[in-house]
Amino acid sequence: MPKHGGGAAMAPLDEVFHALSDPTRRRVIERLGQGPATTSDLARPFDMALPSFTQHLSVLERSGLVRSEKKGRVRTYWLAPQPLDRVDAWLAAQRALWSQRLDQLDSLVYDLKEQQS
Repeated sequence: MPKHGGGAAMAPLDEVFHALSDPTRRRVIERLGQGPATTSDLARPFDMALPSFTQHLSVLERSGLVRSEKKGRVRTYWLAPQPLDRVDAWLAAQRALWSQRLDQLDSLVYDLKEQQS
């Protein structure tokens, strides 16, 4: 069973879901979908202290959803969407599983109706 609390103990998929669980981080991902941005540019729309905001960026970077590079005093972030492929694969597997289960339920209900007729 995965450990709760984050950090290195989290599986990669857990880290991605954790990163995406916060609306601020999702908005950052949406913004980076338009292209790279500096820390200041990313923080501007949010009403929070810069240290609090940079914690969000750290979570995103640990999850692999964003990458950054520092030149002088300026850190620039860009989207790294590969971890979303893992999320997509997991969701596809869940959809397939539940589709199969619902098909089985449909068959069972149909068979029961036929028996009552």
